[in-house]
Amino acid sequence: MQAATMQVSIELPRSVFSALRQDPTSFVREMRLAAAVKWYEMQRVSQAKAAEVAGLSRAGFLSALTRFDVSPFQYDADEIVEEAGSE
Repeated sequence: MQAATMQVSIELPRSVFSALRQDPTSFVREMRLAAAVKWYEMQRVSQAKAAEVAGLSRAGFLSALTRFDVSPFQYDADEIVEEAGSE
């Protein structure tokens, strides 16, 4: 039986933490959120999966999207017009 999580390790210069004024724990939390938001924005993961990557509830993830100025809707204007015209 496999574990539900996997630990991944990366090496970063110490200066990254001071430049961003964050301790390593806060940095990792922010990095997970930034990756999740970007992958969601690129339509590579669903809201639910992005929230899981970020370590947030789905509602928490949707709230975090506003910080990054990313729409919670994965449709562009053409898709909305097309969808509206087909009804």
